[in-house]
Amino acid sequence: MKFNFLTPKKHQTTNHEGALAWKTGPAAELYAAVVTASLNDKFYESSDKRLERIRELIAQNEPLFVAKLAVYARTQMHLRSVPLVLVVELAKVHAGDDLVSRTVARVVQRADEITELLAYYSLSNGRTGTKKLGRLSKQLQKGLAMAFNHFDEYQFAKYNRATDIRLRDALFLVHPKSKDENQRALFDKIAADTLATPYTWETELSALGQQAFESAAAKAAAVRAKWEALIDSNRLGYMALLRNLRNIIETEVSGAHMQRVCATLSDARAVQKARQLPFRYLAAYREVLQLKSGYTSLVLDALEEAVQVSVQNMQGFNEEVRVVVACDVSGSMQKAVSPRSKILNYDIGLMLGMLLQHRCRNVVSGMFGDTWKVINLPRKSVLANVQEFYRREGEVGYSTNGYLVIRDLVNRRVKADKVMIFTDCQLWDNTGYHQSLTQEWKKYKAVAPNARLYLFDLAGYGSSPINLLQEDVFLIAAWSDKIFEVLEAIENGGTALETIEAVDL
Repeated sequence: MKFNFLTPKKHQTTNHEGALAWKTGPAAELYAAVVTASLNDKFYESSDKRLERIRELIAQNEPLFVAKLAVYARTQMHLRSVPLVLVVELAKVHAGDDLVSRTVARVVQRADEITELLAYYSLSNGRTGTKKLGRLSKQLQKGLAMAFNHFDEYQFAKYNRATDIRLRDALFLVHPKSKDENQRALFDKIAADTLATPYTWETELSALGQQAFESAAAKAAAVRAKWEALIDSNRLGYMALLRNLRNIIETEVSGAHMQRVCATLSDARAVQKARQLPFRYLAAYREVLQLKSGYTSLVLDALEEAVQVSVQNMQGFNEEVRVVVACDVSGSMQKAVSPRSKILNYDIGLMLGMLLQHRCRNVVSGMFGDTWKVINLPRKSVLANVQEFYRREGEVGYSTNGYLVIRDLVNRRVKADKVMIFTDCQLWDNTGYHQSLTQEWKKYKAVAPNARLYLFDLAGYGSSPINLLQEDVFLIAAWSDKIFEVLEAIENGGTALETIEAVDL
């Protein structure tokens, strides 16, 4: 994202390491905080602080921008929790029209997000007990009522879980109007808690688990048969397949079923429809990599194909474009993206960097910490390359001397067109000489006057290690492969903020 409307002195600040940095402005800061938010603890910032900062930034931005950002985050970045936060917090500070209700109706894409929104509403307002959903905003209520019309019985039943706030609670609270007799009957089932049990891998395996078996071998055979039936049913979702690859392989389903699993994983249409974040493939790849199965290599190949399909339409990198990809592997990057995830911010940087390398033709890639090191890897691999970087990350130390990337280009007189740095933007100089990315970039422009610097902010702390007033420096924030669409927009003269402003409400 490019921000050329700031004044240098007013927006100077320091980052969490105490190094000179620049603020990015309220709209850009909210965008970065949102698209990098998993609402878990960051290395430098707890989830409570992140949430409070998002609330403060909402108040500093125009309500329409906040609404469009919520829709953008849900429908284009495929984030789930933070868009719900945005609409609930927006409802606290904006009233007088139907903006909030229209936004809720667009943001709620799954049936369980109805109850998730209400759960966050009660948490945000500090309400507990029997009155935790009292005094619900009228616009939130109207938006949720509209959302009830989006789903069928299977979708409601799939997410009708025994949580603190259930679908029937939401139904009684928002009073949705049924559009026909069939929907009225469906709402009656929700009220009576008589929805049909959905056919999902969870319900099928749960039912199997209630049965008694005469031996461990008999149980194993039954579980294997159940997984084969699920695969044959064509009703095992893509995400469920990714998450259960290890279970499927260890169950020892037939070779024909493994072939079918791999065909689904690598199918271009299935990949595009599933809209999985790139690091989901990395998590699955690492799980499978540990297995001692004859089908392990087959599945790893399918995952490689899948992740490459996810960025096959990325534009702007022909044979003549010279690109440098630099990945931050410092200590602050080694923080999990969510409490239950094994994926680190560091992994996301490597993943996005290797996706970019895969799409480039003329590329130098490497990693930095205390030092900067070029690592040459084949372009045809993405996930395997991430693992290779992961294996070697200790070779460069754990500081954040990102300026060394640019210094190396200066010293070697390398004329790159685009320099891509994947980082949490907490860059500093651990040598004590206060050398910076800004200083080195000025020197590099004498070597490559037409070069552009792209900082991919993977944490969204709200500052940049370089002054963004310059016409050749850009800040991009996100986890998704959609950041490459933002990159393309920049190349064509647009910005991420303009993309958000173009969202139709």
